[in-house]
Amino acid sequence: MSRLRDVYKNEIMDAMTKKFGYKNVMQVPKLEKIVVNMGVGEAKENAKLLDAAMADMELVTGQKAIATKAKHSIANFKIREGMPIGCKVTLRGEKMYEFADRLINLALPRVRDFRGVNPNAFDGRGNYALGIKEQLIFPEVEYDKVDKVRGMDVIFVTTAKTDEEARELLTLFNMPFAK
Repeated sequence: MSRLRDVYKNEIMDAMTKKFGYKNVMQVPKLEKIVVNMGVGEAKENAKLLDAAMADMELVTGQKAIATKAKHSIANFKIREGMPIGCKVTLRGEKMYEFADRLINLALPRVRDFRGVNPNAFDGRGNYALGIKEQLIFPEVEYDKVDKVRGMDVIFVTTAKTDEEARELLTLFNMPFAK
């Protein structure tokens, strides 16, 4: 079992119960899933770029990525409905905790001029979105093998009812929020 999951089961549940006064352990918010999304707009001209992006994402997350397709045709962007334009991975369970641990403790501190992540990027329902500008911050990605620097979106989906509860949960996971 991952270290972060053990910490959640023991310390984080106790701290959250004390702070918010939950009567039942099932009321304590928990991390439900992490969705990692990468938009690859250049894939409309070259399908190989999507394959490279998917390979990078699989390396970073440790799980097979799926291609996302355009929902609508947009003439200005030269995109037709059903055209592959990105990839995503949904992490749950053990892989989710492992990815969160690596992201928070290894990858984010490697970002240049890092002052913390935006504390206001909550959606109002207890979910947190984080944008990463380059995949090179992950130690699994080798600099020499990268064909193009790509960013990705990481969304933390929690069972928290409010942003305050979700912020406290992620703070207890050691998420480095900017002051």
